[in-house]
Amino acid sequence: MSGDLFAASQRLKDISNHSKPLASNDIPDSAIKDAVRKAENFEHDFEDDIYISAKQSRLLSSVLARMTRLQRTVGYGNFNLIDLDTARRYARHYTRIGAFTRHEITLIEALFEFDASNYGFFGRKVSTTLTEAIKRKDVKKISGSGHYLYQGDALELYKKLRKQLGDDLILTSGIRSVVKQLHLFIAKVEKTGGNLSRAARSLAPPGHSFHGIGDFDIGQRGLGAANFTNSFAQTEIYKQLTDLGYISMRYPVANPYGVRHEPWHIKVATNV
Repeated sequence: MSGDLFAASQRLKDISNHSKPLASNDIPDSAIKDAVRKAENFEHDFEDDIYISAKQSRLLSSVLARMTRLQRTVGYGNFNLIDLDTARRYARHYTRIGAFTRHEITLIEALFEFDASNYGFFGRKVSTTLTEAIKRKDVKKISGSGHYLYQGDALELYKKLRKQLGDDLILTSGIRSVVKQLHLFIAKVEKTGGNLSRAARSLAPPGHSFHGIGDFDIGQRGLGAANFTNSFAQTEIYKQLTDLGYISMRYPVANPYGVRHEPWHIKVATNV
């Protein structure tokens, strides 16, 4: 793996020598305060943000385009569950996708393995490998949503919410494999002009998403993309969820993880 993959920033360490992710009690108060301040202004750039180089930005665009073709080929629902080994097999098999190059895989591995605290994200890493497979027997597709939930706590909680709040409550995002989260993350990195730090303030880097182990997002029918903004916190669905005591947020206001407030994100995995 190339040691200068993220050499555009002097703050980034050589990937081959980077330190282990910080435990929460090892994070200095000043770093947490800085992360909270930046998360409150998550759409802004800051002087000490981490960027990928122009060369790696071009490579990232190639990965993004290939993964988008992969998503269209396997279907949006199936893409939520796919692991890297399966993604590579599909890419080799379908000429309209095209096989991942060695340099693309190096970039994917670097984005997954790099210590996200270097660019201001202090959330836990909950997925350990890019090849973690999600077993079909462990999940259930939610009709009309295109998304899956894990059998057990996640599915039962969603059913309970729907029973009490009705059809106006919808599932907007369920299980996300590491590959799915990677796709979302690199799309955000490209949109922000290669700014890794700014991308991480909007969503968890690959490997750090609790969508991979049970959490899910909900919204109000008819609100559309605004379900992923603070507008959701003004909806009747959110008010009812709060009144009923169901809101257990993974990323509350002024959270110490360096990511924006997500009122739509339902915390299911409570042991992490």
